[in-house]
Amino acid sequence: MDFWPEFLASSWGREFVAGGFGGTAGVITGYPLDTLRILQQQSGKSGSAFSILRRVVGTEGPSALYRGMAAPFASVTFQNAIAFQTYAILSRVFDSNIVADDPPSYRAVALGGIGTGAMQSLLLSPVELIKIRLQLQQQTKERTSRSSIQKGPVDVAKFIFGTEGWRGMYRGLTITVLRDAPAHGVYFWTYEYMREQLHPGCRKNGQETFGTMLLAGGLAGVASWIGSYPLDVIKTKIQSQSLPLRYSGIFDCFTRIVRDEGYNVLWRGLGTAVTRAFIVNGTIFTAYEVALRCLFHDNGTPTENVV
Repeated sequence: MDFWPEFLASSWGREFVAGGFGGTAGVITGYPLDTLRILQQQSGKSGSAFSILRRVVGTEGPSALYRGMAAPFASVTFQNAIAFQTYAILSRVFDSNIVADDPPSYRAVALGGIGTGAMQSLLLSPVELIKIRLQLQQQTKERTSRSSIQKGPVDVAKFIFGTEGWRGMYRGLTITVLRDAPAHGVYFWTYEYMREQLHPGCRKNGQETFGTMLLAGGLAGVASWIGSYPLDVIKTKIQSQSLPLRYSGIFDCFTRIVRDEGYNVLWRGLGTAVTRAFIVNGTIFTAYEVALRCLFHDNGTPTENVV
């Protein structure tokens, strides 16, 4: 009975719960743009964001933009809670000489982010595979004339397990790690650097405004996506395929899609991804910081200071 009060009173408990708030807010605000990004990556050379949006909404209704959201929504609270808590721990581990009340160095922030991204991929990879299958299943049905449609993430997971086992569930794990490890290093470094530039001293006193949180978080998301986007395109191609497999691995996928569609394919949907990244990550960091300050503050700082 005493576990939760004690857990929430600890720094680990606060990072865990605040990270969950941030992740949930991010999924709610950004999922339609995420669906649009995935459809663009699979659409072929003529698929602009607006034409795909108009076609999907016109033929399937607005709810199609939320197809597959149950998978990340069910896991995102735990996933982001673990990510923010892992980052908080690792950034301190990589800066062991730091005073308790001082923020970690930017070097430790980047290394902590890289470690967080690599570890998070173990959970994220199968969740994203299920999400992508659901987002693309109408397109897959039209292309293959399959009549069966999985109705949700559980149906998709059962189908993959039944036909491919664990290997199928973790298809794309390597490319997910290659995408997320450096991207998270850039992500957390950019956030910490930009919030300090926008509001000097805030890394230590925690007194930045909502505007600082939103802008620093949004820029962090944009920076992390720009560098990792070609890997995300390859990951989508690999995770969207079912048996028989079209691509034998990462290099085979890269060479074939570039040969067939040109290098521009590696950047298809970037505009949508960057727009989504700014909105979602600004929301994530704002919800995270507000949760830390307003729900679990114990330092006497009034909640009115976060404005």
